[in-house]
Amino acid sequence: MTAVAENFASQDRRGPTGRLSDFFWKHPHVLLAVMLAPPLLWLGVVYVGSLFALLLQSFFSIDDFSGLINYEFTFATYRQLLSETNLDIILRTVSMAAIVTLASALIAFPIAYYAARYAQGKWKVLFYLGVMLPLWSSYLVKIYAWKLILAKEGIITWFLAKLHLLWVLDAWLSLPIVGGNSLSVSYTGTFIVFVYVWMPFMILPIQAALERVPTNLIEASSDLGGTPAQTFRHVLFPLALPGIVAGSIFTFSLTLGDYIIPQIIGSSRLFIGQAVYAQQGTAGNIPLAAAFTVVPIVIMGAYLFMAKRMGAFDAL
Repeated sequence: MTAVAENFASQDRRGPTGRLSDFFWKHPHVLLAVMLAPPLLWLGVVYVGSLFALLLQSFFSIDDFSGLINYEFTFATYRQLLSETNLDIILRTVSMAAIVTLASALIAFPIAYYAARYAQGKWKVLFYLGVMLPLWSSYLVKIYAWKLILAKEGIITWFLAKLHLLWVLDAWLSLPIVGGNSLSVSYTGTFIVFVYVWMPFMILPIQAALERVPTNLIEASSDLGGTPAQTFRHVLFPLALPGIVAGSIFTFSLTLGDYIIPQIIGSSRLFIGQAVYAQQGTAGNIPLAAAFTVVPIVIMGAYLFMAKRMGAFDAL
């Protein structure tokens, strides 16, 4: 019986599948190359290749008379990108991304701290549900819902009117930069929706970083006479900083490239995403659209480099 089984196995090993298996077993590097080839080709050709093509497009220009692309290497498009109008778009977008990131960190930290230190059992489950639940609904539905909430006839205006505080909203909307006809057509409304939409991406990395902080370090700081403020400044915050930076990677980059929220909620002044959409679609100026796209890539490249040096990737 044993001889028959060995004979059958030897015959099976002499088949194409057996010989291929033997070859991969004897040459593990070939097996590794075969397994890695599809994802590396996708990353190299589709992802990196498209970014390279985009970068290449930014060094072309548009003929002012014919409107056709002039396929000659030039820096004219980048000189156009540095005009006052386009620089205003870039600074507006970067400023909004920075403010949204800072506000998200300030709001997310106490929530994440409570979840990491005090939430147990079903309360921790409820925490994860509360943080993740908004991500399960449609992106556009959430934005249009906020547009109704922030409108003049929305619930915020109604609530402030009931409290006889409508004058506070009117005073805020009368301010030159952050104001507007209503919250739904102001930078304040854009900021509120950005913070709401990207908040989960800030909470979860901070919560993960805080859970890694040993409790005995906080207790040791208290035993050595450190006040809560000193413990936070010298122990808790430095150890949680990689998580904050990791969360900021998401909030900053997502705000930097988003064009739907400013299109639906906000003023008529463009952000980078809207400028790319307008130049590529309406104006047909693909080189300028590509140059606009290079801006967040460069900014995020520098930001990721600094984040890596701060150990932010360990908190992801």
